[in-house]
Amino acid sequence: MALQDFVWNPDDEIVRDSNLQRFLLRHGLADFAALGKRALDEPHWFWNAVIEHHDIRFSRPYEQVLDLSDGIAWPRWCINGRTNLATNCLDRNLELGRGDVMAIVYEGEDGTVRRWTYAELAAASASCAAGLRALGLGRGDVVALYMPMVPEVAAAFFAIASIGAVALPLFSGFGPAAVAGRLRDASAKAVITADGTMRRGRVIEMKAALDRALDEAPSVRNVVVLEHLGIATDPIEGRDHDWHELASGAGVPAPAVAMDADDPLMVIFTSGTTGRPKGTIHTHCGAMVKNALDLGMLLDMRAGDVLLWMSDMGWLVGPKTIIGSALLGTTLILAEGTPDYPDDGRLLRLAEEHNATFLGMAPTVARSFMGKDPAIVTRHDLSSLRVLVSTGELWDRDSWLWFFNAVGKGRRPILNYAGGTEIGGAILIGTVHHPLRPCAFGGPVPGTGAVIVDADGQPVTTGRKGELAMRQTSIGLTRGLWNDRQRYMDTYWNRHPGLWLQGDVASVDEDGLWYLHGRADDTIKIAGKRTGPGEIEQLLLETGLIAEAAAVGVPDPLKGEAIVCACVRNRAADTPDAKAAEVLKDAVAAGLGTPFRPREIRFVEDLPKTRNQKIMRRVVRAILSGQDPGDMSALANPEALAGLGSAGSS
Repeated sequence: MALQDFVWNPDDEIVRDSNLQRFLLRHGLADFAALGKRALDEPHWFWNAVIEHHDIRFSRPYEQVLDLSDGIAWPRWCINGRTNLATNCLDRNLELGRGDVMAIVYEGEDGTVRRWTYAELAAASASCAAGLRALGLGRGDVVALYMPMVPEVAAAFFAIASIGAVALPLFSGFGPAAVAGRLRDASAKAVITADGTMRRGRVIEMKAALDRALDEAPSVRNVVVLEHLGIATDPIEGRDHDWHELASGAGVPAPAVAMDADDPLMVIFTSGTTGRPKGTIHTHCGAMVKNALDLGMLLDMRAGDVLLWMSDMGWLVGPKTIIGSALLGTTLILAEGTPDYPDDGRLLRLAEEHNATFLGMAPTVARSFMGKDPAIVTRHDLSSLRVLVSTGELWDRDSWLWFFNAVGKGRRPILNYAGGTEIGGAILIGTVHHPLRPCAFGGPVPGTGAVIVDADGQPVTTGRKGELAMRQTSIGLTRGLWNDRQRYMDTYWNRHPGLWLQGDVASVDEDGLWYLHGRADDTIKIAGKRTGPGEIEQLLLETGLIAEAAAVGVPDPLKGEAIVCACVRNRAADTPDAKAAEVLKDAVAAGLGTPFRPREIRFVEDLPKTRNQKIMRRVVRAILSGQDPGDMSALANPEALAGLGSAGSS
């Protein structure tokens, strides 16, 4: 297609100044496609080159970057090398003279602002590490992080890495049962927590919830408590330790432990949007190299940037932003709470006030802004922004264009980023080298060998949909599942030997841009024809009557499945529900054909989501079908369930 068919084209200056271009020139590669081909043909060269380019340091050099002697599903990385993530993220910044550079800017819901330089972050982490050592914790011990997004969570994460323990990040909104289950599954020996956190003006007592959880988690012997809100916590003698007292009384900090490069760094559970959460395993070398590749080389983040990407430690983006920003010498904005409280445009206000250059946002957050006062955007000076990043959910064309034009002013690229907790980051990604169409990805992350396959595992042709797969193993990929080797193989590798099946439906257009269309297990089959929820939801959103939608298939005696759509009304639309429902049904039928006309439209106040704004369609489907929704520990807004069950329909 002609260039004018793209909504954004990179200019020569952006390409020339990019991290990716420096890497291409260094290795004599013509473009991104050439890099992808060489990474596929020469994986050992590729991963060595990424490690060298980003100055990832080893106290003992590795002898071989990749060993596949146990098969593609069980690779070994950086053989016989020694390193530690904390050394590369903290000590290296000090050695490079960045001690006075701002590492973290924190803002609470009440407007409290705290700032830590890299020197202050390193000192806080070293004191915390000394305290953990004083409790007898060390190499291989699992230490959970049940904390809000405050500066101390970064210090604690690096402290756990420094002593050779394994971090277990937990969602700060989890209730006792969800916390207990993960602590038991991981056999955690300790938990670092806070007295509480603020969410939408409400105090959430985290230590109290943890106390109840520990009745069902006997492996935990020590709890470190940060006083954050001044809540009385009733410490248990011998088990509970005050953060500041422990850190100050632990003696002289020690250097980070030299770990085997592929030793576990972190166990993080998947969000559970498609079933029982899975414990994914990420290593020191894997987390460093994957984040350097994704955030640094491809998304173009660098020293001097200011990153705002609101998240939680229980979602991969939380640890990813902490690791990636420190690894690259970036300033990280941590914001406790939600993007729209205490003011609707809080996220954009934070970007303006703290001069963010990188803004990460889920499409669902963008859609929530669309239905509100336009001044939410126009009142803010967002000229500091350089790159917009999106992940977490599928875009629809209207909301993508709104984000591009309203927030990006039609000049800043939206770099889509999609993969999963199991990947340690992305399979598909945008770069500043790729022209953009709405909702598109620039292409696959080099080194993944990404391909789209049919039900028989064979590559599909351009324009056809299939399941996203990988032909190569990536250094960021989970090292199995925690205590569940067979589930790992059955879930990802056994359907088509030699292929990792990601579970996402994807396609490629004639210009080589990639697209996602939803989860393969969300696919709806009507009278023998298949479609993804994304196609239906886009047609619904294009009517302007709704702000959000979840389309699911429910059992139907005639068709096998029928489409039911749960929809959140657009506040600006005043069409009566009955008439709106008919308009929505007609829109789907006109777009996909009469067989796909929804049987029912249900209007709800909210859709069930995880904290990272992923809509839990399996929960919607189960409730509308009268079935057990299964594990809901990742659900951030349980009040949405009652509304879904009692919603009016047409």
